[in-house]
Amino acid sequence: MKNKVLFIVTIIVVFLLGLLASSIVNRKSEAKYKYVPQVNIAENEPRNEVWGENFPLEYQSYMQTLDTTFASMQGGSAMRDVLEEDPNLVVLFAGYGFSKDYNQGRGHAYAVEDIHNTLRTGGPKGKGDGPMPSTCWTCKSPDVPRLMNEIGVAEFYSGKWADKGEEIVNPIGCADCHNPKTMKLRITRPALVEAFDAMGKDINQATHNEMRSLVCAQCHVEYYFNKNLPGKEGVPYLVFPWKDGMTVEDMEKYYDNLEFSDWTHKLSKTPMLKAQHPGYETFTTGVHADRGVSCADCHMPYKSEGGQKFTDHHIQSPLNNTSNACQVCHREESSKLIENVYERQRKATENRVKLEGLLVKAHVEAKKCWDLGATEAQMKPILTDIRHGQWRWDYSAAAHGASFHSPVETARVIAGGLVIAQEARVKLARLLADLGHNAPVEMPDISTKEKAQEYIGLDMEKLRAEKEAFKKNLLPKWLEAAKKREDNMPINAVSATN
Repeated sequence: MKNKVLFIVTIIVVFLLGLLASSIVNRKSEAKYKYVPQVNIAENEPRNEVWGENFPLEYQSYMQTLDTTFASMQGGSAMRDVLEEDPNLVVLFAGYGFSKDYNQGRGHAYAVEDIHNTLRTGGPKGKGDGPMPSTCWTCKSPDVPRLMNEIGVAEFYSGKWADKGEEIVNPIGCADCHNPKTMKLRITRPALVEAFDAMGKDINQATHNEMRSLVCAQCHVEYYFNKNLPGKEGVPYLVFPWKDGMTVEDMEKYYDNLEFSDWTHKLSKTPMLKAQHPGYETFTTGVHADRGVSCADCHMPYKSEGGQKFTDHHIQSPLNNTSNACQVCHREESSKLIENVYERQRKATENRVKLEGLLVKAHVEAKKCWDLGATEAQMKPILTDIRHGQWRWDYSAAAHGASFHSPVETARVIAGGLVIAQEARVKLARLLADLGHNAPVEMPDISTKEKAQEYIGLDMEKLRAEKEAFKKNLLPKWLEAAKKREDNMPINAVSATN
C-alpha cells in the first residue's frame, strides 16, 4: 500500500515538473520570438514607432504617456495651469515668459505639442518667433541629436526657436537614451558631458545603474544659456552650472561670479535667476539616491508581460504605480505610502508659499523705492537679497519632486530663502522711510491670474491671438515639411538570413 501511494505521488510530481519545464521552455521561446529584430535602426533614427518595430512592449508602454487621467496632489499627467492655481507667480516672473504661461507638462509623448502651444514661445514674427532661442528645443525630441549630428552643436543652438520648427517633430523617445545597435543607455546631449568635464569627471566611467539616472539628468536639471563662450560668442550655448558643485549655494555663486541673470524683473529691476527644473540636483541629496536607487527604479520600474521582463516605459509618477515602483522595497500599504509623500509635500509647500508671499511684497516695495527716487547704490544690496531669496524659492519649486526626493534639503533651502527675503524687506522698510514713505506700501489685487497679469502690464489678448495665428499659419507648414522629410527616410527591414 505504501509503495502504491509513493508511486502515485511520484507520478504527480513528475507530471508537475514536466508542466513546469514545458512552461519554462515555452516562455523562453516566446521571449526569444519577441525580440527577433524586424528593422535595422539607423544611428540617429528619431521616430519612436520605428524602434517600436523591434521593441513592441517598450513602445506600447511608452505610448501610455499619452494618458492624462492621473492627478496627484502636486503632479500627475494632466496639464495644470500653475499661474491660475497660484497667481503670485505672475508677479514673481514679471518681465519673463513664465508670467504669460506656466503649465505643468504632460507626459513625454506631448513634449513637442506642448512647446508648440505655450505662450512662452510666442507667435509668428517674420523669420524668428518671439524671444526664445533655438536652444529651447534641446530637451524636447530625439530629432535634436539627429540635427546636432547633421549641422553641429553650436549651429543647432544658433538662431530663434522657429528656425528649426520643421525639423523637430518627434516627441521625447528611444533615441534620446539608447544606442540603436546595442540598446545600451547613452548620453545624447552634449551639455551633460560638458558639465562632467567641467567638474573633472569622466561620464564614460558611469555605471549602468548611474546611467539609469544620468539619461534623465540630460534634461531634468538646472541650466542656462551662455552667450560668451570663447569661439561661440553670441550663441546661446546650453550649459549646466555645476563647475563649483550642484548645491543651491554652489550654483548661485557660479552665477554671481559671472554676473549672469536670466532676466531683469519688470517691477523691482532685480537681475533675476530662473531655476529651470533641478530635479537631478535635488534628487542626489535625498535618501533614495544615497541608497543607490535610480530615477528609472521608481519612474520606470520593471514589469513582466508574456513571459518577458522589461523596463516599463510609461514614465510617470510612482504614485500611479506603487505596486511596482514602491512596494518592491517598502512593505506598507499603498494608501500609507501615498500619504507619506503628501505629508512631506504639504509641509514643504506651507513654507514655500510663505516665502513667495514675502518675495511678492519685496518686488512691489522695491518698485515703490524706485518710484520715490532711490539710487542704484541704495538698491543694490536689496536687489541682491531678492535675487538670492527668489533663487531659493524657485530652486525648491521648479524641482517638482524635490519635497519628496529630498525633503530635508528642500526644507533647508526654503528656510534660507525665508531669512534672506525677510532681510530684504527690513532693508526696504528702512529705505522707504529714508525716502519719506513711512506707511505700508499698498499691495495690488492679484487674487486671480488675470488680475495679476493686468497689474504687470501683459496684453494677454494680443499674446493669445499671436499664438493662434502661429498654430493656423506656420505650424501646418512645419508639419507638412517634416512629413515630406520623414517619408524619404529609409526603414530597412532585417533580411531573413539575419
